[in-house]
Amino acid sequence: MSVTISGQFIADKKHIWVGLTAIYGIGKTTALAICDRAGIPTDKRVSDLSEADLDKIRQEIGHHTVEGELRREVAINIKQMMDLGSYKGIRHRRGLPVNGQRTKTNAKTRKRRKRN
Repeated sequence: MSVTISGQFIADKKHIWVGLTAIYGIGKTTALAICDRAGIPTDKRVSDLSEADLDKIRQEIGHHTVEGELRREVAINIKQMMDLGSYKGIRHRRGLPVNGQRTKTNAKTRKRRKRN
């Protein structure tokens, strides 16, 4: 029996906090905080959770921006930087590293020819 939270399947054998990190926008710190606020022990496995526990977790995740909404927000922010012509926007437009990495010897995957 697989559990679905925010449209993402979570493996039964994992601890709940590890399973929550499969959701885009939830890392280790956020997952541990969600478990803490929901009152669920972090060492509990996903398969051991009751439906009430899952509802508590879903309610806590509802307070965060995750999955499609977060991806859309990030894409809008990148597009806005590109439209403004900021340094980071220009780097995105050219397909180069954005955060100040060296490009003389590294960044091979970022600089590679794009295929359709």
